[in-house]
Amino acid sequence: MVSLVERLGHPADSRLLIITATGLGACHSINEGVYRSLREGLATTASVQVPCPWAREASARYRGEDVGIHLTLNSEYDLYRWGPITYAPSLLDGDGGFPRTLHDVWEHADPDEVRRECRAQIERAVLWGYDPTHLSSHLHAMVLRPELLDIYLDLAVEFSLPVRLADSRLLEGAGFPVADQARHRGVVFADRVVTVPGGAASRHTLEKVLADLEPGVTEVHVRPAADFPELRSFAPDWAARVDDMNLLTSDSEFALLVRRSGAVPIGYRALRNLMRAG
Repeated sequence: MVSLVERLGHPADSRLLIITATGLGACHSINEGVYRSLREGLATTASVQVPCPWAREASARYRGEDVGIHLTLNSEYDLYRWGPITYAPSLLDGDGGFPRTLHDVWEHADPDEVRRECRAQIERAVLWGYDPTHLSSHLHAMVLRPELLDIYLDLAVEFSLPVRLADSRLLEGAGFPVADQARHRGVVFADRVVTVPGGAASRHTLEKVLADLEPGVTEVHVRPAADFPELRSFAPDWAARVDDMNLLTSDSEFALLVRRSGAVPIGYRALRNLMRAG
């Protein structure tokens, strides 16, 4: 079987690295951190959460970067809420926003409302001017539940977009063959995804990823944000997010480590082009 890196036009032993900056649209601090990481730093792609309050501001700053749609069915913060952009009663909790937890989504979500909401999120992003390069799922809500995975893959096929799955630990715990189902549908995805914990642990995790990088396409995703008061007001992990931005934009030692690793940086646009070429 021809490997993904070969299908992308690289030798079979190539090590391709996607560095994803997540959370675009969540707030002004995160918009600033993500765009700095894309334009001045090491990030190669990002994903926007269309229902979030600052998503419209993020779209106004978009300049054609490699940005996907982070399909959102959760609003996990206690003090900062967002909700559906369609009429979707089953996707609301008692506080008026999306449910905080995955289990709340999985227990109450109506699949038809999920499909309508997620399609609307993609279409609104396109209306705002984005040229989406991929789909991802906030907190992996659509990846780890079989009836929602079907919707996720249906939308990927409909819009000819590759997807982010999840790290191997989560996929093994899902209890059903997530990757096999995506592969069967002809949906393109990275060979492996590595979850980065944030803050000082981000550097340690990323250094280990680079040291042990295997042939294939590896994706890591980090959560960069600028140190603005709004971030401190609602995000308990605000310091870790600021550290992530500094790691991607101003840590010369880490940038040198990435170059010396032999990793070839790519975004999701290359995977999208492959998928659309059939």
